[in-house]
Amino acid sequence: MIEAKRHGDFGYLTLNRPAAHNALTRDAMAKIQAQLSAWQGDGLRAIILTGTGKSFCAGASLDDVANSDWAENPLTALCDAIEDFPAPVIAALNGGAYGGGVELALAADFRIGVSGMRACVPPAKLGIHYPPAGIARAIARLGSQTARRMFLLAESFDDNALLATGFLDALVAPADLADRSAAMAEQLAGLAPLAVQGMKRTIVEMERGTLDAPAAKARIVAAFASDDHAEGLAAQRAKRKPIFTGR
Repeated sequence: MIEAKRHGDFGYLTLNRPAAHNALTRDAMAKIQAQLSAWQGDGLRAIILTGTGKSFCAGASLDDVANSDWAENPLTALCDAIEDFPAPVIAALNGGAYGGGVELALAADFRIGVSGMRACVPPAKLGIHYPPAGIARAIARLGSQTARRMFLLAESFDDNALLATGFLDALVAPADLADRSAAMAEQLAGLAPLAVQGMKRTIVEMERGTLDAPAAKARIVAAFASDDHAEGLAAQRAKRKPIFTGR
């Protein structure tokens, strides 16, 4: 159910199990993680994560939830891998996000949604305590009060509410999703990779409360000493578009 491809500076991951609302099996989650590992160090400037059909993702497959030991949650591990990927990840939400599909979207750096989509996290309706890592992810992205609405009330958010709460960075017509996602990826590709990826790492660590201050300082020093910094200054002086190489 996972389609992966690379095109130039960008990686594309597509969930392709529309009949099951792109619910993720353990095997599918492992395949996404393996692909992310394979792309480490490949110089990607961005990844676009999307789905096919009416839904983006309905979380973990119910068959797997019922028949597996979830002491070590594979969805949490997958979301951590997305969050930890060096380059920014754009979630192009082709439809609704439900349960763990909401966390999958929140693990991305940016979310673009389509009109008519909805999102909800229903564990409270099923007598399930959602894993703390996923709740923490929602608090970091959306704030504690929206997280309360999401997890305690099991509230269903429509497209406008998702935009208003900050879950979505942009809301577009379904026909415009691919172009809008590509435009954001191109914008990221035009920026200095060392700066973008270094600041992503800093943001993630600050959200988790695990900032490695010496490592962040080293990233700052490396960015100032980079060829990209010199190129950025030269381009500014010449009033031209910079060409960054990630060095």
